Amino acid sequence: MASGNALRDDQIWGHPKGLVFLTFTEIWERFSFYGMRGLLILFMAQELLQPGRIENVAGMDTFRSVVESIFGPLSTQAFASQTFGLYSGFVYFTPVFGGLLADRWLGSRRTVMLGVVLMTAGHFAMVFDASFLLALLLLVLGSGCLKGNIAAQVGHLYPREEEARRTRGFTIFSTGINIGAIFGPLVCGLVAQIYGWHYGFGLAGLMMLVAAAVYFAGMPYFAAETVKPSADQASPHPPLVRADWHMVGLVFLVVLISEFWALVYDQMANTGLLFVSQRVALETPLGMVPVPWFASEDALASVLVVPLLIILWRWQAARGSEPDDLSKIAIGSVIMACAPASLALGDFLAGGGKVAIIWPILAFCFSGSAFMWGWPTLLALVSRRAPARINSTMVACVYLTAFMSGIGSGTIARFYEQMPAWQFFLMNAATVLCGALVIVITAPWLRRRMDALATAAA
Repeated sequence: MASGNALRDDQIWGHPKGLVFLTFTEIWERFSFYGMRGLLILFMAQELLQPGRIENVAGMDTFRSVVESIFGPLSTQAFASQTFGLYSGFVYFTPVFGGLLADRWLGSRRTVMLGVVLMTAGHFAMVFDASFLLALLLLVLGSGCLKGNIAAQVGHLYPREEEARRTRGFTIFSTGINIGAIFGPLVCGLVAQIYGWHYGFGLAGLMMLVAAAVYFAGMPYFAAETVKPSADQASPHPPLVRADWHMVGLVFLVVLISEFWALVYDQMANTGLLFVSQRVALETPLGMVPVPWFASEDALASVLVVPLLIILWRWQAARGSEPDDLSKIAIGSVIMACAPASLALGDFLAGGGKVAIIWPILAFCFSGSAFMWGWPTLLALVSRRAPARINSTMVACVYLTAFMSGIGSGTIARFYEQMPAWQFFLMNAATVLCGALVIVITAPWLRRRMDALATAAA
């Protein structure tokens, strides 16, 4: 890793120039990812998994029998939600192996480029019904190579001791995620509505090629690689000691606690979009609102809230009152609870009729705003606290929250058809509030232990 002084030579707006290229790479990669993701649950539930169409998918009989052997018999909606949950989960599980691949053999740059190739192939495979399951597999493997390693490269741009500046850098980087997530569902959803589902999926594949071009252009500005040396080379980092393993355990505990809000965030992209398509009055004087646009609204809220957060945190920092990382995650959890609560309130007030469009607008605004309080802060915390020898792997492990929340949201979605919608979403709101309470209770102890271990390792 380059030294802190070396990293300061090329800067834009107080941040390393490499952050700009990594952010724009993430914009186009997330355009393709969220563009496809915004179509996926609707495409499966409304068309692909219906009788007469599902038979065209290679391997679907085997896949469904395996899924139902684990989760029991599933309706079309439940099977679509469970498949969506499995995909959403495993796409964030494989980054752990991508981090190991980068740390021990290929390095983060080559691993990222492998991920781009796999994801591009996956997006184009979505164009055909027969290769649907293959497409999901390629996307899962490609995301594993790409996600954690790009995030780790952001962390490598900053000196370890600069917590606030690193957190703001990850906030800017996460803004790139959400810019892509705005336009991905917006454009791909519109293209799919006008020309058909497969054109929307094909457009997502084209954007991965743009991401690759931007990443190549920015390579001179990234931090130096940290790959496992061969037997005749000296290790760039000392082996892990007892204190390092204690820190790893604490980091995993923070990741586990963050699972509460991540679970609800994924549920908004699962049954949240199904609820909008089934229960919300989408007709407006300007025409029918495409359902994937609500996924874009979530991302738009994430982008719009960033300047406010940066101004707020700088104002608080100047007065010595800026919340630490754990406090920011707790605040984000409370805001996240407002998202399903809005859907619950809208459904309750509708009394069996169509839900007013204002309620999902509020819900996805809350979920997007909460994301920016929680996710970049969690990435920054892990990047700063994780031992240098396994830093990429540990940052990749942050995505285990999304793995567990993806699987969990798909499982919980089975209750969506069995409960009144307002009860289902109120249950989700209560879940994330429990998570906020756990953070508030454990934060003082976690903070003391992490600071003590960091001081001992210095």
